[in-house]
Amino acid sequence: MKYLYLCAVCVFVISCASLRDKSLDLVKKINSDQSLQKVENLARKLMKKGFYAGSGYQMVWSRDLNTFIELSCEEYDVDVIRENLVMFFHFQQENGELLDGYVPRDAFTWGDPNTYESKTAPGHIGFKNTVETDQETSLIQAIFKYITKTGDRSILEEKVVGKTIYERLKLSIDCLLEERYSKTYGLITGATTFDWGDVQVEGGDVVDIDELTHCSIDIYDNAMLAIALDNMEKMASDPKDKLRWTNLLRSIKANCKKYLWDENNNKFIPHIYIKGSPFPESFNENAIHYHGGTAIAIEASMLNKKEIAAVLDHMVENVKLSGAPSIGLTVYPPYPSEVLGKGISAPYEYQNGGDWTWFGGRMIQQLIKNGFIEEAYVLMRPMVDRVLINNGFYEWYKIDGTPAGSSDFKGSAGVLAKSIIMLKEWASLQP
Repeated sequence: MKYLYLCAVCVFVISCASLRDKSLDLVKKINSDQSLQKVENLARKLMKKGFYAGSGYQMVWSRDLNTFIELSCEEYDVDVIRENLVMFFHFQQENGELLDGYVPRDAFTWGDPNTYESKTAPGHIGFKNTVETDQETSLIQAIFKYITKTGDRSILEEKVVGKTIYERLKLSIDCLLEERYSKTYGLITGATTFDWGDVQVEGGDVVDIDELTHCSIDIYDNAMLAIALDNMEKMASDPKDKLRWTNLLRSIKANCKKYLWDENNNKFIPHIYIKGSPFPESFNENAIHYHGGTAIAIEASMLNKKEIAAVLDHMVENVKLSGAPSIGLTVYPPYPSEVLGKGISAPYEYQNGGDWTWFGGRMIQQLIKNGFIEEAYVLMRPMVDRVLINNGFYEWYKIDGTPAGSSDFKGSAGVLAKSIIMLKEWASLQP
């Protein structure tokens, strides 16, 4: 018995030594990888250029700003950042609804008839893609990140048209629960899009809800709400508010796992339909993996480590099967053209199976946060390499690696730089 015990101890010691050596090798790789610093420097340089989303988008979007505001706070004038955040609330609607974003009036050139005016911000035009349900939650997260980076909680007490920003954030949550909430499932709804996308699958008005729209529930919108509710709890000073956000967060997370998590297949189902599906009965939508929404669900602490490992295996296999350049692959398999509306993205185009660092980078962050360090480093490398090869943070990449969309997409720069910073911080903390 004593012999067996000593053998077990020896195996344990050898195993620990092996893990330590492996960890040291990874630390050396990270610390000696000059390309990481090069890409981080490029991202910081881009942040100095302002707040527009990218070279092809001269607007300020809440969903974009949310993903680069932390790095922006380190490289840009924080007073200007605060002004840009406050501007969103000048366009908040009476029901609490928040818009996608705004643009200086003299830069409004695309002729959209569905725009918004504000008497208190006459120099700007507001706009909104109504198929989305992440504008309110994106802005809440951006405000929270701003406070965390700067320590400036006073922004919550600043008044816009008679109400404090914290009061307006509360109104925005109330709007979601009033306008886009399913009492049956206890989750929020939106139009049917590709995972986190802003294009509805039926065609029609594409970015706006219309007579073709099929309302549905997905993991992305609800995971974004969960993160926002956690942020609201941390920003609240009233104990009653804190309790409200905590209870609502607990409910959203529980219902996501109850209704959207497919335990047998270790994946989230794409959609729950409120009144009918836009797809034919012969189409098995649950064969599709939603990579972006899954990454956000991990950020919202909805999956345990075993489940994270399982979805990561799916993602890696999907990248291999598709031939995609990186783990930024949005969905797999992509939706076939024959089940989509007129003019909607073909397979492996744009949000229907394109490769987006904007979300792949967020998955890398969650891998680092949850201890999958080696996997994070290996899977991040293609994203780092293509920034240097193409000399830019492109919006998305085609299946053959060809860059597409804006060449200076700040969302891509923000999430990738944060991944690099997190990886370097991990390495610096190793003994």
